[in-house]
Amino acid sequence: MIDVDIAVIGSGSGNSLLIDDLSDRTFAMIEGGAVFGGTCLNVGCIPTKMYVHVAEVATSVREGGRLGVDATLERVRFTDVRDRVFGRIDPISAAGEAYRRDGEGVHLLRGRARFTGPRELEVDLLDGGTERVRAGQVVVATGSHAVIPDDLAAAAQREGITLHTSDTVMRLDEQPERMLVVGGGYIAMEMAHVFSAFGTQVVVTARGDRLLRHLDDDISAAFTTAATEQWDVRLGTQVTDLHRGDTGITATLTDGSTVETDVVLVATGRRPSTQDMGLDLAGVQVHDDDRVVVDEHGRTTADGVWSLGDASSPFQLKHVANHEARIVAHNLAHPDDLQSFTHTAVPAAVFTHPQIASVGLTEEEAREQGLDVRVKVQQYGDTAYGWAMEDTTSICKVIADRATGRLVGGHLLGPQASTLVQPLIQMMAFDQPIAEMVRGQYWIHPALTEVVENALLGLDLNPSEDYVESPPLA
Repeated sequence: MIDVDIAVIGSGSGNSLLIDDLSDRTFAMIEGGAVFGGTCLNVGCIPTKMYVHVAEVATSVREGGRLGVDATLERVRFTDVRDRVFGRIDPISAAGEAYRRDGEGVHLLRGRARFTGPRELEVDLLDGGTERVRAGQVVVATGSHAVIPDDLAAAAQREGITLHTSDTVMRLDEQPERMLVVGGGYIAMEMAHVFSAFGTQVVVTARGDRLLRHLDDDISAAFTTAATEQWDVRLGTQVTDLHRGDTGITATLTDGSTVETDVVLVATGRRPSTQDMGLDLAGVQVHDDDRVVVDEHGRTTADGVWSLGDASSPFQLKHVANHEARIVAHNLAHPDDLQSFTHTAVPAAVFTHPQIASVGLTEEEAREQGLDVRVKVQQYGDTAYGWAMEDTTSICKVIADRATGRLVGGHLLGPQASTLVQPLIQMMAFDQPIAEMVRGQYWIHPALTEVVENALLGLDLNPSEDYVESPPLA
């Protein structure tokens, strides 16, 4: 039995709980995955964006002709890209694990933990055997995992087909000639972009009538149009069966059509990794979707048990998990001065092509809440830098409450969307009036941020206010 002050289950954002204010505490760091450091580092945000950057370079070469740059993409060296990505990531993961293993006051346990009672754990070690842990405080930070539909998994097992997820597809031995992407969400769209840009023939199947349906309707519709121009997109369809043949894999769809492919990537969603943890034995309640129930401070329904990140948060986003880890760490160190999670103005981005970013409410959500909604959709191409890019499809959409003069939602589709959204995040996070934000500072001309400036200026908030959009080349 190992007795510690704090046991942390999960080495992603949970790894950052070991702060200076807790240096006098003893820790157990428990990680049951194949690699140390969590989803973002190993199979999520970081490697995917390293791939996306290469995809953007390849796409720029192919699209240079419309700007007068005639260039030909000879090839993308997939294995070189893969080895560069994981040649940087794997050593970071290994070094992080070694640091915890050798650190003072930390017991690193590589194995899967489950509760056997209040703040008592049993860990099935990866190298065999078990270890028991008793802790004064426990933090559940187990993250989430990719989900494969049961019928698809059964068909693959019957045919001896490997179904890939975002956990494995980036480590393929070679670039496939053909790929079937099952799903219409953000992971599916990012991977479709990457492999298509590399030269793989990509087919996307999505059960809905649009891709990225969780986004604002205008953004989702515009992206779906762009996607169908890049990939073979089959909307309103699902894979019903899989067969292995001499020339690859045949997928049968609900509309009766078939798709011939070499690799099947399943990106149909993720669920919190909280199953089979004995949470009930600890008194920890969960939602129907397996998320741990927490209050605004990160406390679960069991005394002395906390949770953060994908294990409990409705936002499966690394920046949210990091925020929650900072709050939980503070609360562990200062139990008489509890801080609360802040989940207002939570932004998200989809690093596909075109890139997408959003914060706040969609137009539909704002209207459902009964707000006096004002909307402006600004074209990139109506600004000077948009002219420079010869952009004809990218947009910035802002949604405001006319009664308060505040922004309630911002959505971008186009180059640099994940950067351009930041002023909108700031405005909402600090409750800044739109009039103050847009006229209270300089906006560099002719930078692409003028797309955001002119979108805000175009909102019909106060007819008596002299709002005049900046001309593209003023």
